[in-house]
Amino acid sequence: MASTKRLVFVTGNANKLREVKQILSEGGHPIEIDSQSLEIPEIQGTTIEVASDKCRRAAEMIGGPCITEDTALCYVALKGLPGPYIKHFMAELGHEGLNALLVGFPTKAAEAVCTFAYSAGPGTEPIIFEGRTEGNIVPARGPKVFGWDAIFEPLGTGQTYAEMPSDEKNKISHRYKALDKLRTYLQSLPSS
Repeated sequence: MASTKRLVFVTGNANKLREVKQILSEGGHPIEIDSQSLEIPEIQGTTIEVASDKCRRAAEMIGGPCITEDTALCYVALKGLPGPYIKHFMAELGHEGLNALLVGFPTKAAEAVCTFAYSAGPGTEPIIFEGRTEGNIVPARGPKVFGWDAIFEPLGTGQTYAEMPSDEKNKISHRYKALDKLRTYLQSLPSS
């Protein structure tokens, strides 16, 4: 990788891009991120299978190194669903519908999972970096502008992601945990 540590983050989501840039700029060796929005069909499978396939395809499309990100919201009562399909569930059901999925179940426990995949370029096997945060599904609180943040309350916080200032959320979020691993890996690569 170039000594400037520039990387393409394949996303069309401005909120994710802002979070990723903020987190990867921390530390002594900031990593500069360019973004590109690509339409990549997603396979069905586990979060790791989905992330690996998406990153492999993205590297081929842009012809160079890239990172992709997939987020899952896994309900304990539903044995991990909606999982990597949370974006579609959110679009169809909204916050209230996501809460209604758990009516009648004894637990509202959930796990937020973020999976970043890094490809050094076309033909290379993506490397996976995963972060997990345990919490509960609650009635929506806070601004409803960033996906399902308003219904996910990390354990021990008393606040949903949506209610937290971004710097506070970034210290405990599933995305931060995955990006911290990715940043450490990228900063360990020799400059060329």
